[in-house]
Amino acid sequence: MSGFNKVVTSYEQAMQGLTDGMTIIAGGFGLCGIPEGLIAQIKKMRTKDLTVVSNNCGVDGFGLGLLLEDKQIKKMISSYVGENALFEQQLLNGELEVELTPQGTLAEKMRAGGAGIPAFYTATGYGTPVGEGKEVKEFNGRPYILEESITGDFAIVKAWKADIFGNCVYRHTAQNFNPMAATAGKITVVEVEEIVPPGAIPPSEIHTPGIYVNRIIQGTFEKRIERKVLAKEQGEA
Repeated sequence: MSGFNKVVTSYEQAMQGLTDGMTIIAGGFGLCGIPEGLIAQIKKMRTKDLTVVSNNCGVDGFGLGLLLEDKQIKKMISSYVGENALFEQQLLNGELEVELTPQGTLAEKMRAGGAGIPAFYTATGYGTPVGEGKEVKEFNGRPYILEESITGDFAIVKAWKADIFGNCVYRHTAQNFNPMAATAGKITVVEVEEIVPPGAIPPSEIHTPGIYVNRIIQGTFEKRIERKVLAKEQGEA
């Protein structure tokens, strides 16, 4: 990279520096807004003993599910795991450590980590297994548990478009977790559909300022549907 130009031209450059045992924060929701090419590069690198923080772990054979095939993930911090049979198998066999976290809490853990806030109190999870062993404090007569924030060695993010300075725009559901993840990595890599020149994105439309972004790569995306549901014809049983 030269100056403020954060564009890299290969996935090898994009994920340079990733080593065994690191923590990766991944954006996206289900299979929507996931950095498909960056995940494929991690699989290609065969990096192992990873802690991965993401809303879910993809599906069998796609998304973060690819990293389960060679047991590259040691620990998964997520809020939903219901679409991945291999995930379930490795969890039940004791091959994968899983930390289930309420979805809003997980998003706030990323956001707070990116903002330099080490921990925060939330009522979510109090009185459930999520709150076991955590500090409890009352505010206005209501108990809250203390949740530690999350940061990672790498954040991998998918955006709709970005300029060469790293200013990013997300579309629709891809705004779930991607903006928070982008702030919480020591190295943030953004895979985009389109790279535009400086000034092409109005400042009021920028979701992630380039100050958070270290590398940008333009990718191509399959955008697979997680579960296809078709409307039934009228009168169909």
